[in-house]
Amino acid sequence: MVKPFLLGMKSCRTSVFSVLSVVIILNGLSTFVVQAGAESKVHIVYLGEKQHDDPEFVTKSHHRMLWSLLGSKEDAHNSMVHSYRHGFSGFAAKLTKSQAKKLADLPEVVHVTPDSFYELETTRTWDYLGLSAANPKNLLNDTNMGEEIIIGVVDSGVWPESEVFNDNGIGPVPSHWKGGCESGENFTSSHCNKKLVGAKYFINGFLATHESFNSTKSLDFISPRDFDGHGTHVSTIAGGSPLPNISYKGLAGGTVRGGALRARIAMYKACWYLDNLDITTCSSADLLKAMDEAMHDGVDVLSLSIGYRLPYFSETDARAEIATGAFHAVLKGITVVCSGGNSGPAGQTVGNTAPWILTVAATTLDRSFPTPITLGNNKVILGQAMYTGPELGFTNLVYPENPGNSNESFFGDCELLFFNSNRTMAGKVVLCFTTSKRYTTVASAVSDVKEAGGLGIIVARNPGDNLSPCVEDFPCVAVDYELGTDILFYIRSTGSPVVKIQPSKTLVGQPVGTKVADFSSRGPNSIEPAILKPDIAAPGVSILAATSTNKTFNDRGFIMASGTSMAAPVISGVVALLKALHRDWSPAAIRSAIVTTAWRTDPFGEHIFAEGSPRKLADPFDYGGGLVNPEKAAKPGLVYDLGLEDYVLYMCSVGYNETSISQLVGKGTVCSNPKPSVLDFNLPSITIPNIKEEVTLTRTLTNVGPVESVYKVVIEPPIGVQVTVTPDTLVFNSTTKRVSVKVRVSTKHKINTGYFFGSLTWSDSLHNVTIPLSVRTQLLQNYYDEN
Repeated sequence: MVKPFLLGMKSCRTSVFSVLSVVIILNGLSTFVVQAGAESKVHIVYLGEKQHDDPEFVTKSHHRMLWSLLGSKEDAHNSMVHSYRHGFSGFAAKLTKSQAKKLADLPEVVHVTPDSFYELETTRTWDYLGLSAANPKNLLNDTNMGEEIIIGVVDSGVWPESEVFNDNGIGPVPSHWKGGCESGENFTSSHCNKKLVGAKYFINGFLATHESFNSTKSLDFISPRDFDGHGTHVSTIAGGSPLPNISYKGLAGGTVRGGALRARIAMYKACWYLDNLDITTCSSADLLKAMDEAMHDGVDVLSLSIGYRLPYFSETDARAEIATGAFHAVLKGITVVCSGGNSGPAGQTVGNTAPWILTVAATTLDRSFPTPITLGNNKVILGQAMYTGPELGFTNLVYPENPGNSNESFFGDCELLFFNSNRTMAGKVVLCFTTSKRYTTVASAVSDVKEAGGLGIIVARNPGDNLSPCVEDFPCVAVDYELGTDILFYIRSTGSPVVKIQPSKTLVGQPVGTKVADFSSRGPNSIEPAILKPDIAAPGVSILAATSTNKTFNDRGFIMASGTSMAAPVISGVVALLKALHRDWSPAAIRSAIVTTAWRTDPFGEHIFAEGSPRKLADPFDYGGGLVNPEKAAKPGLVYDLGLEDYVLYMCSVGYNETSISQLVGKGTVCSNPKPSVLDFNLPSITIPNIKEEVTLTRTLTNVGPVESVYKVVIEPPIGVQVTVTPDTLVFNSTTKRVSVKVRVSTKHKINTGYFFGSLTWSDSLHNVTIPLSVRTQLLQNYYDEN
């Protein structure tokens, strides 16, 4: 997800498929007659795990199902939008409500849902995380910088001319790659190379819904080419080739590169720009088709900086298409990484919460852009800005308010500056206050001051709000409310207040601290609170990366952007390196390695705070396991692994019916009675949302470190909670590679509480395998549940 733009910039079940003999008999006829005037809309018909390996056979079966419904081959062909035939079975088609219901009633159909639309969620990063290319002994060089790994990105497309897609020094395309490059508007197969190995586009779902869309007049390209810029940006972060001496107008300069800088990129464009609304949006039908193709093509990682608005659909809901596609990808060994959303700092806002998805929160880097503001009394205040213009010498300073002797109205709120007369702001620097978190508030305030002839603006706002570049090098500096009030008191103390604004500087390292970004969506999980989300955090604030040239702020095609959209591809790059090092690890093992080795402080050992009102110490609902530590993740010692049986246990525990589960996974399933506990789902975390007295749960650890290993448990219990683990020592050898433990948790609290946090660590002489522990006492709810 990119912030503040909607999509960023310009962010289960299976069927035994015997449709060859299926004929729908309605009113004694073998065809279904559409009632005059009935409106057809795109619906997704999901059939679960595919039952045939020949994709052509699967597609023909889809057409036959539609033919039997609509009465002719031609109508079936015209109705079909997409056939999903690689990772799973299903199709998208234009159907009326009654037609959709007829299909939904078929026993081989898992569900039929209307198409829905998702949004995009939108240098220093890799050195900060300890992955410097200059270090000969690190994860980068141990994996040949991810050269054999293919990162699939589902997004708004790619700008192939960007220098980040050069393939200098990169070897042949990996032999397992089966994809290719699709030609279209201003894009041919020649735009691909050994770095950009694949590029396809999926627009049928979008076009079927937006019938007035004019592809000829649209600014977007009907091809894999990126108009929005979001897809190019996130691809750069995950696996872009290194480019030295890149900066934003002299700020944040250095080498721009991806995490796995020799990994290959495959772009699946499923998000399209709507000129009339100035947003980029993604049809769920197109997203599913993109994921289906990516599974066929041979990607090793799938990266989606895309999300849905609140309220979310559960992963077992027919409308949760990303979760559905991700489930099939994970069963095929493909790690799926998704942004957690930009709806923070409010709790219960994190998205992409399916337990098989690796969900990412956003943090700041150890970097800031201090901008000196000197008042007429010689007091210097450090604001934050990306101002690279000339120094603005001492200039009149004003806060628009009635001095008490005027009949004129004055407005000091940033949102209301346009109500002030021009003479109030002309030739002056204007101070204003705002509680709004929207980027457009600051942008509009800057425009109002400029149009009135003002020379600069100082915006007092929440200190955690996102920093954005000044437009056309107009001085616009952000301060918090405390500093804004200091400036206001100075203005009120003198008859002729003045101010000087100097250009911004780049400050890296201490004393700049790492924080969870204000916009980063927070837990707990609103779908299933026992599943901790987000899983992990990564830098996602003011990230410098490539974009399409229509979005560029310099002549080389690079911009700075913020959002969990930027954090997710950081994790995708790390996953690519881990996959290169451990080809046999499952997606769950890779997630466990990332979560259990994460920093719970920043790389300098300082506490990580979470921006908000007020700022607080970060907890697992802010950043999951913590800030990703790639070097440690390469050698985690132990992992909490998951396989198909575990996912079945999870689905049984949350009440998914046996028929649905059987169709989803492709084999008969019987849930135990009583049903299993979701608390036993083998995640690298323990979250207990409603303990009354005590509960005992199970975790299983797999040794991926030295064969002969002994681990002892170290517990940091949440406040007022007792935790015991049996056994408290794990002994691994050549015959014992997996050990299960019982974790008993009891509460001392006598009232309903919020969540308290702790941790559980398995430690030997080399490794500390840590999982977060989150417990909430809920006596009243349990009372009503029992009575």
